[in-house]
Amino acid sequence: MNNLLTRTLTGALFVLVLIGGIWFSKESFLIIAMAIVILGLWEFYSVCKNDNIFPQKLLGIASGVYLLVSNFILASGLTSHKILLPVIGFVFLIFVSELYRKKNQPFTNIAISLLGLLWIALPVSLMNYIVLTLSPEMEILYTPWILLGFFFLIWANDTGAYLFGITLGKHRLFERVSPKKSWEGSIGGAFVTLAVAFLISHFYTEISVFDWLIIAVIVIICGTFGDLVESLFKRSINIKDSGSILPGHGGILDRFDSAFLAAPCVFMYLELIK
Repeated sequence: MNNLLTRTLTGALFVLVLIGGIWFSKESFLIIAMAIVILGLWEFYSVCKNDNIFPQKLLGIASGVYLLVSNFILASGLTSHKILLPVIGFVFLIFVSELYRKKNQPFTNIAISLLGLLWIALPVSLMNYIVLTLSPEMEILYTPWILLGFFFLIWANDTGAYLFGITLGKHRLFERVSPKKSWEGSIGGAFVTLAVAFLISHFYTEISVFDWLIIAVIVIICGTFGDLVESLFKRSINIKDSGSILPGHGGILDRFDSAFLAAPCVFMYLELIK
């Protein structure tokens, strides 16, 4: 009972902070996004020690924060794409710094340092272009509704898959990676996600019903694979949860695994329909 209460309260607080931060202003969105990048990278780099891998934690986090903030500034229309050039310098430093660390598996350390940027920092950075859009009058507007809808769809898919899975689940979806996930749960989650997308389309009208349904399909496919990829990662280093920052829910990677793979695909689709 105490564990259920802790899980419920933590989940409610997590959702309120995320929704409030995205909805309130572009500055509060940046703070939330920065927290996800910093905590996510710290968590990812830390648990890799379980497999005797020692990525460059501080340099990797600094690189991720710069990638996020520079894209925020670029999406806000305050500068040119040249602001992204120092990212190349950060990558150079990650390679060169490994020469002086005297760690085992130096190229594995480099690879994992860069993987954190690709898996965590880049998807969150692309969210800047979902919430900061160009109006017909050529003004940059802060439009958080599509990103909020995206997270509602992520949660609908996860919740639907869980509820249908525990009640009807018999056929394993990907037993080698995640023994508890079932085809019944995934199909149920898909129906819930499509229903929520249809409902959202009546409130968030910046894009059409058809576009919301396509985004739902992207979330269903990419979000499910994102969850499986994180399960594969945890299984490869023999851990149950990626962290304990969210009591009853695990870590940042556990909460955003679906979003990390789905967000870039949603970004690409939104760019295509502009």
